[in-house]
Amino acid sequence: MARRDISGAVDFAYLEGFAMDDSTVIDEVLALFREQAALWTPMLDKSHPGWMDAVHTVKGAARGVGAFALGDVCAGAEAGTRSLGEVRTALDAALLDIAAYAHERALRSLKG
Repeated sequence: MARRDISGAVDFAYLEGFAMDDSTVIDEVLALFREQAALWTPMLDKSHPGWMDAVHTVKGAARGVGAFALGDVCAGAEAGTRSLGEVRTALDAALLDIAAYAHERALRSLKG
């Protein structure tokens, strides 16, 4: 994956600006988001008693990293106008963008 694989699910310019282009902060925030996504995903099912809390948490975290479309889908799920399947799909899209972005950053750091 590389920058060409980024779909626009995450606004990395927003994240870079918010983090004042601090590479360490950007890397840590994205790593934390990926780790937490692994915890949230099993909860994004109506049979899980904490699904609403998970959706709310994903909404805030998504908006914090610049995944505004994911945040909007989560807000819709909280309001009952969007499904948890749509939340999972939007989360997957954000995670794919994050992977492509991280890969591109790693390649750039190798080039010096």
